Amino acid sequence: MLVRGRAARGLLLRNGAPSDGVRGGLLCTLCVALASAARALPEGERPSEQPRGAPKVDGRRSTPLDGQDTDAVRNARDDARTRSFVRGLEFLAGAQTAHQDGSFPAAGGRQHAPVALAGLGALAFMAEGSTPERGRFGKNVSAAVDYLLSKADSSASGTRGYIAVSLDDEWGMHAHGYALLALCNAYTLSPLRERGQRIAELLPDAVRVIEASQTSEGGWFYKPVAGFEHENSVTVVQLQALRAARNCGITVQSTVIARAIDYIRRCQSENGSFRYALEPASKTSLALTAAGLATLQNAGHYTGPEVDRAVHELWVELVERERGTLAVERNFPHYERLYVALALWTHADQRLFQQWFATECKAVVEDQRADGSWSDEQFGACYATSMNCLFLSIDDALLPLFER
Repeated sequence: MLVRGRAARGLLLRNGAPSDGVRGGLLCTLCVALASAARALPEGERPSEQPRGAPKVDGRRSTPLDGQDTDAVRNARDDARTRSFVRGLEFLAGAQTAHQDGSFPAAGGRQHAPVALAGLGALAFMAEGSTPERGRFGKNVSAAVDYLLSKADSSASGTRGYIAVSLDDEWGMHAHGYALLALCNAYTLSPLRERGQRIAELLPDAVRVIEASQTSEGGWFYKPVAGFEHENSVTVVQLQALRAARNCGITVQSTVIARAIDYIRRCQSENGSFRYALEPASKTSLALTAAGLATLQNAGHYTGPEVDRAVHELWVELVERERGTLAVERNFPHYERLYVALALWTHADQRLFQQWFATECKAVVEDQRADGSWSDEQFGACYATSMNCLFLSIDDALLPLFER
Protein backbone atom coordinates (compact mmCIF):
# COMPACT_ATOMS: atom_id res chain seq x y z
CA MET A 1 0.00 0.00 0.00
CA LEU A 2 1.39 3.37 -0.94
CA VAL A 3 1.90 5.96 1.79
CA ARG A 4 0.17 8.62 -0.28
CA GLY A 5 -3.02 6.54 -0.38
CA ARG A 6 -3.27 5.74 3.32
CA ALA A 7 -5.65 8.51 4.27
CA ALA A 8 -8.06 7.89 1.42
CA ARG A 9 -7.96 4.14 1.91
CA GLY A 10 -8.70 4.64 5.58
CA LEU A 11 -11.81 6.55 4.62
CA LEU A 12 -12.89 3.72 2.37
CA LEU A 13 -12.40 1.08 5.03
CA ARG A 14 -14.28 2.82 7.86
CA ASN A 15 -17.75 1.29 7.53
CA GLY A 16 -17.73 2.10 3.81
CA ALA A 17 -18.65 5.75 4.39
CA PRO A 18 -16.66 8.87 3.50
CA SER A 19 -15.74 11.39 6.15
CA ASP A 20 -17.16 14.92 6.08
CA GLY A 21 -15.51 17.29 3.66
CA VAL A 22 -14.89 14.84 0.84
CA ARG A 23 -16.12 16.85 -2.13
CA GLY A 24 -18.36 15.43 -4.83
CA GLY A 25 -19.19 12.13 -3.13
CA LEU A 26 -16.52 10.30 -5.12
CA LEU A 27 -15.62 7.90 -2.32
CA CYS A 28 -19.23 7.02 -1.64
CA THR A 29 -19.73 6.17 -5.29
CA LEU A 30 -16.63 3.98 -5.27
CA CYS A 31 -17.84 2.06 -2.23
CA VAL A 32 -21.11 1.26 -3.97
CA ALA A 33 -19.25 0.20 -7.09
CA LEU A 34 -16.87 -2.08 -5.22
CA ALA A 35 -19.73 -3.60 -3.27
CA SER A 36 -21.46 -4.46 -6.54
CA ALA A 37 -18.36 -5.89 -8.23
CA ALA A 38 -19.90 -9.34 -8.16
CA ARG A 39 -22.68 -8.05 -10.38
CA ALA A 40 -20.29 -6.72 -13.07
CA LEU A 41 -20.93 -7.40 -16.72
CA PRO A 42 -20.19 -10.91 -17.97
CA GLU A 43 -17.28 -11.44 -20.27
CA GLY A 44 -18.20 -10.26 -23.77
CA GLU A 45 -18.56 -12.60 -26.66
CA ARG A 46 -15.29 -12.90 -28.52
CA PRO A 47 -15.15 -12.34 -32.29
CA SER A 48 -14.91 -15.55 -34.23
CA GLU A 49 -11.71 -16.39 -36.03
CA GLN A 50 -11.72 -15.48 -39.72
CA PRO A 51 -9.41 -16.66 -42.46
CA ARG A 52 -6.43 -14.36 -42.81
CA GLY A 53 -7.03 -11.97 -45.68
CA ALA A 54 -9.34 -9.12 -46.55
CA PRO A 55 -11.69 -7.93 -43.79
CA LYS A 56 -15.29 -9.06 -43.88
CA VAL A 57 -18.00 -6.63 -44.90
CA ASP A 58 -21.22 -8.61 -44.52
CA GLY A 59 -22.65 -8.72 -41.04
CA ARG A 60 -20.63 -5.84 -39.63
CA ARG A 61 -22.10 -4.40 -36.47
CA SER A 62 -24.19 -1.30 -36.84
CA THR A 63 -23.01 1.86 -35.13
CA PRO A 64 -24.88 4.90 -33.80
CA LEU A 65 -24.07 6.49 -37.16
CA ASP A 66 -26.43 4.23 -39.04
CA GLY A 67 -29.64 6.04 -39.91
CA GLN A 68 -29.05 8.94 -37.53
CA ASP A 69 -28.35 12.64 -37.80
CA THR A 70 -25.08 13.05 -35.91
CA ASP A 71 -25.87 16.68 -35.07
CA ALA A 72 -29.17 15.60 -33.53
CA VAL A 73 -27.34 13.08 -31.36
CA ARG A 74 -25.67 15.96 -29.54
CA ASN A 75 -28.71 18.23 -29.15
CA ALA A 76 -29.42 16.89 -25.70
CA ARG A 77 -25.97 17.44 -24.31
CA ASP A 78 -24.24 20.55 -23.01
CA ASP A 79 -23.95 23.30 -25.65
CA ALA A 80 -20.61 24.55 -24.35
CA ARG A 81 -19.12 21.09 -24.63
CA THR A 82 -20.44 20.68 -28.18
CA ARG A 83 -19.04 24.05 -29.25
CA SER A 84 -15.70 23.19 -27.68
CA PHE A 85 -15.58 19.87 -29.53
CA VAL A 86 -16.38 21.41 -32.91
CA ARG A 87 -13.93 24.28 -32.40
CA GLY A 88 -11.23 21.74 -31.64
CA LEU A 89 -11.96 19.87 -34.85
CA GLU A 90 -11.94 23.11 -36.83
CA PHE A 91 -8.49 23.88 -35.43
CA LEU A 92 -7.27 20.43 -36.47
CA ALA A 93 -8.76 20.82 -39.94
CA GLY A 94 -6.99 24.15 -40.44
CA ALA A 95 -3.67 22.81 -39.18
CA GLN A 96 -3.92 19.75 -41.42
CA THR A 97 -4.83 21.78 -44.50
CA ALA A 98 -1.86 24.08 -43.95
CA HIS A 99 0.42 21.02 -43.75
CA GLN A 100 -0.89 19.86 -47.16
CA ASP A 101 0.07 16.16 -47.09
CA GLY A 102 -2.73 14.98 -44.79
CA SER A 103 -0.56 14.92 -41.67
CA PHE A 104 -0.54 17.39 -38.79
CA PRO A 105 2.23 19.78 -37.70
CA ALA A 106 3.93 19.66 -34.33
CA ALA A 107 2.19 22.97 -33.56
CA GLY A 108 4.45 24.09 -30.76
CA GLY A 109 5.58 20.68 -29.51
CA ARG A 110 9.22 19.87 -28.79
CA GLN A 111 8.79 16.50 -30.54
CA HIS A 112 6.88 15.50 -33.65
CA ALA A 113 5.24 12.10 -34.17
CA PRO A 114 3.47 12.56 -37.53
CA VAL A 115 2.14 9.01 -37.96
CA ALA A 116 0.67 8.89 -34.46
CA LEU A 117 -0.77 12.40 -34.92
CA ALA A 118 -2.41 11.42 -38.19
CA GLY A 119 -3.99 8.41 -36.52
CA LEU A 120 -5.27 10.43 -33.57
CA GLY A 121 -6.48 13.26 -35.81
CA ALA A 122 -8.38 10.85 -38.05
CA LEU A 123 -10.01 9.28 -34.99
CA ALA A 124 -11.03 12.72 -33.69
CA PHE A 125 -12.72 13.63 -36.99
CA MET A 126 -14.49 10.27 -37.11
CA ALA A 127 -15.69 10.79 -33.54
CA GLU A 128 -17.75 13.70 -34.89
CA GLY A 129 -19.52 11.33 -37.28
CA SER A 130 -17.50 12.10 -40.39
CA THR A 131 -16.18 9.18 -42.41
CA PRO A 132 -13.80 9.00 -45.36
CA GLU A 133 -15.35 11.23 -48.06
CA ARG A 134 -18.53 11.89 -46.08
CA GLY A 135 -19.60 14.43 -43.48
CA ARG A 136 -18.41 17.82 -42.30
CA PHE A 137 -14.81 16.64 -41.93
CA GLY A 138 -14.92 13.84 -44.50
CA LYS A 139 -12.13 15.36 -46.61
CA ASN A 140 -9.95 15.64 -43.52
CA VAL A 141 -10.54 11.99 -42.60
CA SER A 142 -9.66 10.98 -46.17
CA ALA A 143 -6.49 13.06 -46.16
CA ALA A 144 -5.31 11.56 -42.85
CA VAL A 145 -6.12 8.02 -44.00
CA ASP A 146 -4.29 8.58 -47.29
CA TYR A 147 -1.26 9.84 -45.39
CA LEU A 148 -1.24 6.73 -43.19
CA LEU A 149 -1.61 4.44 -46.19
CA SER A 150 1.31 6.22 -47.88
CA LYS A 151 3.56 5.46 -44.90
CA ALA A 152 2.90 1.71 -44.92
CA ASP A 153 5.82 -0.46 -46.00
CA SER A 154 4.77 -2.12 -49.28
CA SER A 155 7.99 -4.06 -49.83
CA ALA A 156 8.41 -7.80 -49.60
CA SER A 157 10.54 -7.41 -46.48
CA GLY A 158 9.79 -8.64 -43.00
CA THR A 159 8.29 -5.27 -42.11
CA ARG A 160 5.70 -5.23 -44.90
CA GLY A 161 2.65 -3.41 -43.53
CA TYR A 162 4.63 -1.40 -40.96
CA ILE A 163 3.17 2.13 -40.79
CA ALA A 164 5.97 4.55 -39.96
CA VAL A 165 8.00 7.42 -41.34
CA SER A 166 10.95 5.03 -41.56
CA LEU A 167 12.40 1.97 -39.86
CA ASP A 168 14.20 4.37 -37.55
CA ASP A 169 10.98 6.18 -36.58
CA GLU A 170 11.45 7.23 -32.97
CA TRP A 171 7.84 6.43 -32.08
CA GLY A 172 7.78 3.20 -34.07
CA MET A 173 5.29 0.63 -32.85
CA HIS A 174 3.47 3.13 -30.66
CA ALA A 175 2.64 5.16 -33.76
CA HIS A 176 1.93 2.00 -35.79
CA GLY A 177 -0.65 0.99 -33.20
CA TYR A 178 -2.50 4.32 -33.37
CA ALA A 179 -2.32 4.27 -37.17
CA LEU A 180 -3.78 0.78 -37.37
CA LEU A 181 -6.49 1.69 -34.85
CA ALA A 182 -7.50 4.67 -37.00
CA LEU A 183 -7.48 2.65 -40.22
CA CYS A 184 -9.63 -0.09 -38.67
CA ASN A 185 -12.17 2.48 -37.51
CA ALA A 186 -12.14 4.13 -40.95
CA TYR A 187 -12.69 0.76 -42.62
CA THR A 188 -15.56 -0.15 -40.29
CA LEU A 189 -17.32 3.12 -41.10
CA SER A 190 -16.68 3.03 -44.86
CA PRO A 191 -15.75 -0.48 -46.04
CA LEU A 192 -17.08 -0.58 -49.59
CA ARG A 193 -15.43 2.48 -51.13
CA GLU A 194 -12.13 2.39 -52.98
CA ARG A 195 -10.26 3.78 -49.99
CA GLY A 196 -11.82 1.10 -47.82
CA GLN A 197 -10.49 -1.58 -50.14
CA ARG A 198 -6.99 -0.11 -49.90
CA ILE A 199 -7.27 -0.29 -46.13
CA ALA A 200 -8.51 -3.88 -46.40
CA GLU A 201 -5.40 -4.87 -48.36
CA LEU A 202 -3.11 -3.38 -45.72
CA LEU A 203 -4.74 -4.65 -42.53
CA PRO A 204 -3.51 -8.28 -42.57
CA ASP A 205 0.10 -7.17 -43.10
CA ALA A 206 -0.16 -4.46 -40.42
CA VAL A 207 -1.48 -7.05 -37.97
CA ARG A 208 1.30 -9.45 -38.87
CA VAL A 209 3.88 -6.77 -37.98
CA ILE A 210 2.40 -6.59 -34.49
CA GLU A 211 2.29 -10.36 -34.08
CA ALA A 212 5.88 -10.80 -35.29
CA SER A 213 7.31 -8.12 -33.00
CA GLN A 214 5.81 -9.37 -29.73
CA THR A 215 8.58 -10.12 -27.24
CA SER A 216 9.00 -13.37 -25.35
CA GLU A 217 7.51 -11.63 -22.29
CA GLY A 218 4.31 -10.84 -24.19
CA GLY A 219 4.77 -7.08 -24.57
CA TRP A 220 6.05 -4.74 -27.25
CA PHE A 221 8.65 -2.00 -27.55
CA TYR A 222 9.17 0.81 -30.07
CA LYS A 223 10.87 -1.15 -32.87
CA PRO A 224 9.09 -3.72 -35.10
CA VAL A 225 11.28 -6.54 -33.86
CA ALA A 226 10.86 -9.14 -31.14
CA GLY A 227 13.76 -7.95 -29.01
CA PHE A 228 14.34 -8.02 -25.27
CA GLU A 229 12.86 -4.63 -24.36
CA HIS A 230 9.17 -4.10 -23.68
CA GLU A 231 6.95 -1.35 -22.31
CA ASN A 232 3.37 -1.31 -21.06
CA SER A 233 2.06 1.81 -22.82
CA VAL A 234 3.23 0.46 -26.20
CA THR A 235 1.61 -2.88 -25.38
CA VAL A 236 -1.73 -1.23 -24.56
CA VAL A 237 -1.89 0.40 -28.01
CA GLN A 238 -1.04 -2.87 -29.80
CA LEU A 239 -3.88 -4.64 -28.01
CA GLN A 240 -6.31 -1.87 -28.92
CA ALA A 241 -5.25 -2.12 -32.55
CA LEU A 242 -5.52 -5.92 -32.58
CA ARG A 243 -9.00 -5.77 -31.10
CA ALA A 244 -10.05 -3.28 -33.78
CA ALA A 245 -8.57 -5.54 -36.47
CA ARG A 246 -10.49 -8.55 -35.18
CA ASN A 247 -13.67 -6.49 -35.28
CA CYS A 248 -12.91 -5.93 -38.98
CA GLY A 249 -12.67 -9.69 -39.52
CA ILE A 250 -8.90 -10.03 -39.57
CA THR A 251 -7.52 -13.16 -37.96
CA VAL A 252 -5.38 -12.40 -34.93
CA GLN A 253 -3.44 -15.20 -33.28
CA SER A 254 -5.19 -16.02 -30.01
CA THR A 255 -1.87 -16.82 -28.36
CA VAL A 256 -0.62 -13.29 -29.12
CA ILE A 257 -3.66 -11.76 -27.41
CA ALA A 258 -3.45 -14.12 -24.43
CA ARG A 259 0.26 -13.41 -23.86
CA ALA A 260 -0.31 -9.65 -24.15
CA ILE A 261 -3.15 -9.70 -21.62
CA ASP A 262 -0.97 -11.76 -19.30
CA TYR A 263 1.82 -9.18 -19.73
CA ILE A 264 -0.49 -6.34 -18.73
CA ARG A 265 -1.71 -8.31 -15.72
CA ARG A 266 1.86 -8.95 -14.60
CA CYS A 267 2.56 -5.20 -14.83
CA GLN A 268 0.00 -4.60 -12.10
CA SER A 269 1.28 -3.80 -8.63
CA GLU A 270 -0.22 -5.23 -5.48
CA ASN A 271 -2.16 -2.03 -4.78
CA GLY A 272 -3.85 -2.17 -8.18
CA SER A 273 -1.78 0.39 -10.11
CA PHE A 274 0.02 -0.53 -13.33
CA ARG A 275 3.74 -0.16 -14.00
CA TYR A 276 5.60 0.83 -17.17
CA ALA A 277 7.22 -2.59 -17.34
CA LEU A 278 7.39 -5.92 -15.52
CA GLU A 279 10.17 -4.96 -13.12
CA PRO A 280 8.76 -4.38 -9.61
CA ALA A 281 10.73 -1.13 -9.31
CA SER A 282 9.28 0.25 -12.56
CA LYS A 283 7.32 3.49 -12.23
CA THR A 284 3.53 3.47 -11.90
CA SER A 285 1.15 6.23 -12.95
CA LEU A 286 -2.55 7.02 -13.02
CA ALA A 287 -2.35 7.15 -16.82
CA LEU A 288 -1.00 3.61 -17.06
CA THR A 289 -3.43 2.33 -14.43
CA ALA A 290 -6.30 3.71 -16.48
CA ALA A 291 -4.82 2.34 -19.73
CA GLY A 292 -4.27 -1.10 -18.21
CA LEU A 293 -7.79 -1.21 -16.80
CA ALA A 294 -9.37 -0.03 -20.07
CA THR A 295 -7.41 -2.62 -22.03
CA LEU A 296 -8.43 -5.51 -19.79
CA GLN A 297 -12.07 -4.46 -20.00
CA ASN A 298 -11.94 -4.01 -23.77
CA ALA A 299 -10.54 -7.52 -24.00
CA GLY A 300 -13.66 -8.79 -22.20
CA HIS A 301 -12.29 -8.96 -18.64
CA TYR A 302 -14.93 -7.00 -16.72
CA THR A 303 -14.59 -8.84 -13.42
CA GLY A 304 -11.86 -10.30 -11.29
CA PRO A 305 -9.43 -9.17 -8.60
CA GLU A 306 -7.16 -7.29 -11.02
CA VAL A 307 -10.10 -5.20 -12.26
CA ASP A 308 -11.39 -4.52 -8.74
CA ARG A 309 -7.95 -3.44 -7.51
CA ALA A 310 -7.39 -1.20 -10.53
CA VAL A 311 -10.78 0.52 -10.15
CA HIS A 312 -10.12 1.04 -6.44
CA GLU A 313 -6.65 2.51 -7.01
CA LEU A 314 -7.83 4.70 -9.89
CA TRP A 315 -10.70 6.17 -7.91
CA VAL A 316 -8.66 6.68 -4.76
CA GLU A 317 -6.07 8.69 -6.68
CA LEU A 318 -8.78 10.78 -8.36
CA VAL A 319 -10.25 11.51 -4.93
CA GLU A 320 -6.88 12.46 -3.48
CA ARG A 321 -6.28 14.83 -6.36
CA GLU A 322 -9.69 16.41 -5.88
CA ARG A 323 -9.03 16.91 -2.17
CA GLY A 324 -5.59 18.37 -2.87
CA THR A 325 -3.84 15.79 -0.70
CA LEU A 326 -1.71 14.37 -3.50
CA ALA A 327 1.20 16.11 -5.21
CA VAL A 328 0.58 15.26 -8.86
CA GLU A 329 3.20 15.02 -11.59
CA ARG A 330 1.19 14.74 -14.81
CA ASN A 331 3.68 14.19 -17.60
CA PHE A 332 1.01 13.15 -20.11
CA PRO A 333 -2.22 14.85 -18.98
CA HIS A 334 -4.14 14.46 -22.26
CA TYR A 335 -3.22 10.78 -22.64
CA GLU A 336 -4.16 10.24 -19.01
CA ARG A 337 -7.52 11.98 -19.37
CA LEU A 338 -8.53 9.93 -22.41
CA TYR A 339 -7.60 6.61 -20.83
CA VAL A 340 -9.30 7.43 -17.52
CA ALA A 341 -12.41 8.18 -19.58
CA LEU A 342 -12.07 4.88 -21.48
CA ALA A 343 -11.55 2.92 -18.26
CA LEU A 344 -14.61 4.40 -16.56
CA TRP A 345 -16.73 4.36 -19.73
CA THR A 346 -16.19 0.61 -20.20
CA HIS A 347 -16.60 -0.20 -16.48
CA ALA A 348 -19.73 -2.03 -15.35
CA ASP A 349 -20.88 0.74 -13.01
CA GLN A 350 -21.58 3.81 -15.15
CA ARG A 351 -22.06 6.02 -12.09
CA LEU A 352 -18.30 6.29 -11.82
CA PHE A 353 -18.03 7.62 -15.36
CA GLN A 354 -20.93 10.03 -15.06
CA GLN A 355 -19.70 11.57 -11.82
CA TRP A 356 -16.11 12.09 -12.96
CA PHE A 357 -16.82 12.96 -16.60
CA ALA A 358 -19.08 15.97 -15.96
CA THR A 359 -16.50 17.74 -13.82
CA GLU A 360 -13.61 16.88 -16.13
CA CYS A 361 -15.54 18.11 -19.18
CA LYS A 362 -16.03 21.49 -17.59
CA ALA A 363 -12.31 21.78 -16.86
CA VAL A 364 -11.38 20.78 -20.42
CA VAL A 365 -13.74 23.33 -21.95
CA GLU A 366 -12.31 26.06 -19.71
CA ASP A 367 -8.74 25.17 -20.74
CA GLN A 368 -9.40 25.48 -24.46
CA ARG A 369 -7.53 28.33 -26.15
CA ALA A 370 -9.08 31.06 -28.29
CA ASP A 371 -8.08 29.34 -31.55
CA GLY A 372 -9.88 26.13 -30.54
CA SER A 373 -6.78 24.20 -29.54
CA TRP A 374 -5.29 22.88 -26.34
CA SER A 375 -1.60 23.07 -25.58
CA ASP A 376 1.01 20.42 -24.91
CA GLU A 377 4.68 21.30 -24.56
CA GLN A 378 6.02 17.91 -25.61
CA PHE A 379 3.85 16.88 -28.58
CA GLY A 380 2.09 20.12 -29.46
CA ALA A 381 -1.39 21.48 -29.99
CA CYS A 382 -2.56 18.98 -32.63
CA TYR A 383 -1.83 16.08 -30.29
CA ALA A 384 -3.53 17.73 -27.31
CA THR A 385 -6.52 18.81 -29.38
CA SER A 386 -7.02 15.35 -30.90
CA MET A 387 -6.89 13.74 -27.47
CA ASN A 388 -9.32 16.21 -25.93
CA CYS A 389 -11.76 15.98 -28.85
CA LEU A 390 -11.77 12.21 -28.42
CA PHE A 391 -12.37 12.66 -24.71
CA LEU A 392 -15.28 15.07 -25.27
CA SER A 393 -16.97 12.67 -27.68
CA ILE A 394 -16.58 9.37 -25.85
CA ASP A 395 -20.17 9.01 -24.68
CA ASP A 396 -21.50 9.74 -28.19
CA ALA A 397 -20.03 6.30 -29.03
CA LEU A 398 -19.88 7.10 -32.75
CA LEU A 399 -16.50 5.40 -33.01
CA PRO A 400 -16.27 1.59 -32.92
CA LEU A 401 -13.42 2.29 -30.47
CA PHE A 402 -15.97 3.66 -27.98
CA GLU A 403 -18.52 0.88 -28.23
CA ARG A 404 -19.28 -0.67 -24.85
